Amino acid sequence: MRQRLLKIFDILLETFGERHWWPGETALEVIVGAVLTQNTSWKNVEKAIASLKSSGLMDVDRLYEVEDAILAQHIRSSGYYNLKTARLKNIINVIHDEYGSSIEQLRNNGTNKLREKLLGIKGIGEETADSILLYALEKPVFVIDAYTKRFLAGHGLYDGPYRYADMQAFFMDSLPSDTYLFNEYHALIVALCQSHCLKRAPRCTDCPLKNQ
Repeated sequence: MRQRLLKIFDILLETFGERHWWPGETALEVIVGAVLTQNTSWKNVEKAIASLKSSGLMDVDRLYEVEDAILAQHIRSSGYYNLKTARLKNIINVIHDEYGSSIEQLRNNGTNKLREKLLGIKGIGEETADSILLYALEKPVFVIDAYTKRFLAGHGLYDGPYRYADMQAFFMDSLPSDTYLFNEYHALIVALCQSHCLKRAPRCTDCPLKNQ
């Protein structure tokens, strides 16, 4: 399975090229984006992030200090903005209070400890926590989302339970533990699902993996 998955990775990389995901200038920006992207499109998140940056709020201390009502207005485009304000404040409070507002101090902890800490924050689920671990903190954790599930179901790679932990274990047990590989692989799966493994009317005839 390792050889098959790595071959698929090589094919997807040759087909789509490096995806340079997650888009963000700083680790904090990635963390904010991971929270805001819940139940909305990335286009809407980009508007919210641009508003935060233009107002000088893309800073742990500034996000910690800003009033909820003001923060909510800046992230309004991301939808569910009052709920997301609370969730964003929850994680910012932890970074501020427990790690001295330092993303580096946060990053210096072990992966399992960090994952437990993130999952203990109200409003941070597995996908969001793992996105933060992989894309912001550069920890070798494979992110599972709806695209990953569709990819597994459509290509006969996996016959286990479609639970988050089981699907994640499938990838992490089958592949070398490598941050770049996990990052790029997930982004390539997204690219494949957006272009070929469509939810409706999948384009299987010209899929780059049709013989795999």
